Amino acid sequence: MIVADTNLIAYLMIEGDFTPQAELVYQFDSNWVAPYLWRSEFRNILALYLRKDYLSMAQAETIMAQTEALMKNKEFELDSTSILKMIWESTLSSYDCEYVVLAKKLGVNLITSDRKILKSFPDLAISLENYGQNS
Repeated sequence: MIVADTNLIAYLMIEGDFTPQAELVYQFDSNWVAPYLWRSEFRNILALYLRKDYLSMAQAETIMAQTEALMKNKEFELDSTSILKMIWESTLSSYDCEYVVLAKKLGVNLITSDRKILKSFPDLAISLENYGQNS
C-alpha cells in the first residue's frame, strides 16, 4: 500500500510524459490510497485540461469516472486536529499535510513529485523517479 498524491494519480490516468513512471509504480504496488481531497485536486487538473482544450467534456467525465472507480474504497477522511498539528510542525500547505498525515497514520510511503514534501519528509516521501529503486 502507498499513499498516492493527486499528481501521481493524474500521471496514471491522463496520458502524458510521466505516465510510464506512474504505471511502473502501479505495477509495483496497485493498492493506492489518498485523502478525499484527491477528488477536488483531480477535478482541478481536469479543469485545466478542459480550459486548454486538451480534453473534451466527454473525455474529462470518462477519466473522472475511471479514476473514481480506481480509488473506490481507498479514500480516507482525516481528522482536522492531526492536519492542523502537521501544519504547525511544518511549512507545508494544508493540502500537502493531508497526504503526509495519511501516510504517517497508515505507516506507508507517500509517492510524490513535490520537492517540498520530499525534502521535509525524506523518510516518508519517495519521489516518483526513485520509487522502483526503493521498493
